[in-house]
Amino acid sequence: MNEIVKEYSTQEKLQILADAAKYDVACTSSGSDRKGQKGMLGNTRACGICHSFSADGRCISLLKILMTNHCVFDCKYCINRASNDIPRATFSPEEICQLTMEFYKRNYIEGLFLSSGVIRNPTYTMEKMCETLSLLRNKYKFNGYIHVKTIPGASDELLGMVGYLADRISVNLELPTAESLEKLAPNKSFNTILDPMEKVSNTIAANRLSIGKDARMERSNSNKYLSNSIFATGKYVETKATNGNNTNKLLLPTVKTDNIRKFAPAGQSTQMIIGATNETDYTLVRTTQKLYQDYDLKRVFYSAYIPINEDSALPSIDTAPPLLREHRLYQADWLLRFYGFKADELLSEEKPNFNEMVDPKCDWALRHLEVFPIDVQTASYDLLLRTPGIGPKSAGRIVSARRYGKLDFNSLKKMGVVLKRAHYFILCNGRQMYHTPIEEAYITRQLVATHGKENWEVAHQQTSYKQMSIFDYQEIGAMG
Repeated sequence: MNEIVKEYSTQEKLQILADAAKYDVACTSSGSDRKGQKGMLGNTRACGICHSFSADGRCISLLKILMTNHCVFDCKYCINRASNDIPRATFSPEEICQLTMEFYKRNYIEGLFLSSGVIRNPTYTMEKMCETLSLLRNKYKFNGYIHVKTIPGASDELLGMVGYLADRISVNLELPTAESLEKLAPNKSFNTILDPMEKVSNTIAANRLSIGKDARMERSNSNKYLSNSIFATGKYVETKATNGNNTNKLLLPTVKTDNIRKFAPAGQSTQMIIGATNETDYTLVRTTQKLYQDYDLKRVFYSAYIPINEDSALPSIDTAPPLLREHRLYQADWLLRFYGFKADELLSEEKPNFNEMVDPKCDWALRHLEVFPIDVQTASYDLLLRTPGIGPKSAGRIVSARRYGKLDFNSLKKMGVVLKRAHYFILCNGRQMYHTPIEEAYITRQLVATHGKENWEVAHQQTSYKQMSIFDYQEIGAMG
């Protein structure tokens, strides 16, 4: 491995390691609510830490950095892989603390997203990350939001420690099948990823039960649709079976802080790379559903693969990132979590991919035109929820309002129904908004034309991945 070896100032490290973190999309609003406390600095609100949007439209934390971009692993898709010849830098725990506190005092940030390459080995890397968080919480009294990406292969003790110091934990799955992981990330395995994910999930559940809450995080009724038969073949099951019964394994408190803290109160998340391998959308949504079912994840994030490395196992370097496909998978994820859909309803082996030109809900409706059009005056709430252009709020308003009189398209618009999609699939008192033939080809053409501009904008987002600058680097010159 050839590296550019150089001593960098704090400024230069920040530029290198903030830029190196931009490919990790597994961060969003905090999901954790904690008030400020006397003698401590910072707070976190469930509405989210400060964040902005990069040039390609991704939501990014204002201080999202790697502890180091040195890495002993050689994952083919990663810019920081061991075989790449790039500038390498490493923050010390004190440097990360000082940066976090200085940016917080300047009101640039409210929290920290910390990830890392693997330096020396997973245990050493996690030790340094735990040291950083312990300093922030105890020495610097930082009470703000912290999201940490754990290192697969680190010990349970270190995983437990980071869980009691951070608000959210991520264990990145990276790829949806064991075969793809073995092909592109030979240093990783489903075993080393799913085992800590399960232990984190069990410990969060035990912690919630200990304070009188439900074991699982609050979610819509979509959980009742999930089936244990999903994903019943392939290496996943074989790998899972070798783990034994982990249902009683918990990560006990391994660190003392000045205040009693909950274990990962904002839950855990993961990330999957889209387009680096040839998995279908069906495989991806089934894997997503299984992760929500088995590990009660807060979020599954998707990252469109950006060709940055030349390798025979990867798409060619001039391949366009599948941004529109990523967008559709996020919409499908929403349907799984909040609309009661199952993966097997959205896609199948016969139709394994979404029509990228329409959103997944429209795609489903177009394949089930025998159900439509429905009359909003009489249709059940569940059927309203499955109709394109009608969401949970507008469905609830329809059910409530129709008790007191007849609805019309004007009132539906005021309730938040998106009529440019919905009018193909609904009736008001037996009448269509416009005379529309209920034919799949016709409605598909109309929907594609309606959303052509939006689809083009998503598919042609800027993909230079230049991280947005949230400050003038000269402001911290004294810290360099």
